[in-house]
Amino acid sequence: ILTHPDYIDGNPDLIKPKKLLNPVKASKSHQELHRELLMNHKRGLGVESKPELQRVLEHRRRNQLIRQKKEEEEAKKLQSPFEKELLKRHQRLDQLEKEQEKQEDHAPEFIKVKENLRRT
Repeated sequence: ILTHPDYIDGNPDLIKPKKLLNPVKASKSHQELHRELLMNHKRGLGVESKPELQRVLEHRRRNQLIRQKKEEEEAKKLQSPFEKELLKRHQRLDQLEKEQEKQEDHAPEFIKVKENLRRT
């Protein structure tokens, strides 16, 4: 049940109220944006529409990052103290081999030939 306003009486002395304008809707930029959205809707384009190639590439990047994070987490979980110690020893052996190769490079050639003869 609505009450009817008093100013419909037709009294010419009364000032009839006007509906206030929404400043957002009255702005030019809002009207242009609304017009563009309507045009895109008529064409069948969504607001968030991107080219298919761009969507596929973003999807691949996202999946690749997720895969990398999972692999890193699994690698951290799987490394027991024993595996860590083995890795350290392996690195030490690699360093020792590199140092030996450097020392052999500085040795005279006749010593290298002599060692090769001993091996055969």
